[in-house]
Amino acid sequence: MNFLQALILGLLYYLSDAPWFFGEGYYVLQRPVVAGFLTGLVLGKPVEGTIIGATINLIYLGHLNVGGSMPSDMALAGYIGTAIAISTSVSTKVALAIAVPLGLLGTVWWVGKMSIDSVFVHWADRYAEKGDSKGVVLMNWLPSAIMMLVFKVAVVLVITLLGSGLVESFLNLIQNTGILHGFEVIGGLLPALGIALNLRAILKRETWAFLLIGFLLVAYFQISVVGVALFGLAFAAIYYFYTRAEVNADVR
Repeated sequence: MNFLQALILGLLYYLSDAPWFFGEGYYVLQRPVVAGFLTGLVLGKPVEGTIIGATINLIYLGHLNVGGSMPSDMALAGYIGTAIAISTSVSTKVALAIAVPLGLLGTVWWVGKMSIDSVFVHWADRYAEKGDSKGVVLMNWLPSAIMMLVFKVAVVLVITLLGSGLVESFLNLIQNTGILHGFEVIGGLLPALGIALNLRAILKRETWAFLLIGFLLVAYFQISVVGVALFGLAFAAIYYFYTRAEVNADVR
């Protein structure tokens, strides 16, 4: 991986959390499946990148940010996990085992960012004391955006340019040991954990029937995932309009 490729990945990682594009960063670019495709595209292996990113995405099916907390940085896991996996030519299961600690590393960065951002609030207070509303608005986004750009790009550059070689050397060292097999076993279990967390969130009395319908469509009618998703969209629309009609009737 060369410097330009690492720089592009750093910018993509920044945009995944930047306050631009009306939230498309969080809802699109931050998802590991999208990160995997874009990383593969940058590295010249879009299909392989998509497969790795989609597999990493399974871990984060139950991912949820509450307030200012972040349990794991799935964007960093997606971009850097895919990049390292492609660069070192490891299996998808090993890539999963690599991606998880990267996501936890991103949490450290997130806490640091939130701590530093508290300084900018006092800068905004100074403008507020002067009655400068434009200065207050500027301090609410400009310093933090610049800091995020510099730090996120720097994190990706360091990990991709230096970390890939270290990971490859480590994997070569444990190639003929049981440690690598242990990584593969752990990587194989992680998607099941993500699916279980997602099921825990959606498996409720009013939604379990929809889950059963999706299972039956795949098991007995051999419908693809895209087809099941379209059925789910149709059922969601029916459910939404039906429940909204009930609420409006109760209000009346």
